[in-house]
Amino acid sequence: MSLRHQHHRRTLLLLPALLALRPSWAAVSEGDAASGIRAALARGADAAIANLGKKDGFLGNPAVRIELPGQLKEGVQLLKMMGQGQQVEDLLTAMNRAAEAAVPAARPLLSSAIKSMSVEDGVRLLQGGDDSVTQFFVRKTREPLSKQFLPIVTHATEKVALADKYNAVAGKAAGLGLIKSQDANLQQYVTGRALDGLFLMIAEEERKIRKDPVGTGSAILKKVFGGL
Repeated sequence: MSLRHQHHRRTLLLLPALLALRPSWAAVSEGDAASGIRAALARGADAAIANLGKKDGFLGNPAVRIELPGQLKEGVQLLKMMGQGQQVEDLLTAMNRAAEAAVPAARPLLSSAIKSMSVEDGVRLLQGGDDSVTQFFVRKTREPLSKQFLPIVTHATEKVALADKYNAVAGKAAGLGLIKSQDANLQQYVTGRALDGLFLMIAEEERKIRKDPVGTGSAILKKVFGGL
């Protein structure tokens, strides 16, 4: 028997074992894959909004709490030593309260993104990485959400007289390269950090689903993600 035929024979003998190694998601229909991904998207959006869109949702959560950017954060202790500690705390509180106020407004756009997801999107996201569902939201909603959050954040920070002072100091800091230029405007900075927090919390929920789909109590999530 030639070497080629021997190799072919070994391949045939190994075929049952190779087929057994196929991921079980291959047996999930495209329709179920899309339904499972939509359920995961909805669950992630609901969890993120519930956790962040309330008092202390940002301020009380170290993972998403908004601090001053770049080297301005390092100057906080100096300001406190100069007797301006309360002003700094007022500004930080206002920044986080503005983010908390903006997050609930994300629900309609997130819901629209879920509805727009195609069956092909669902299959691709199911096979993707641990944060592929979250990245779908980022691609579809980050830019429009930024435009939607900005006026809410602006309205919330207008109540703080320190906002203008922040912009003046941050503008100089950006000119010196101490912070990023896009962080020199308080409203834009808080808007960006609010979105970072939103997508971070969605990603956390996605990881929970992928790690323990049975624990979600959802039949479709168990069926679709259970074999990953």
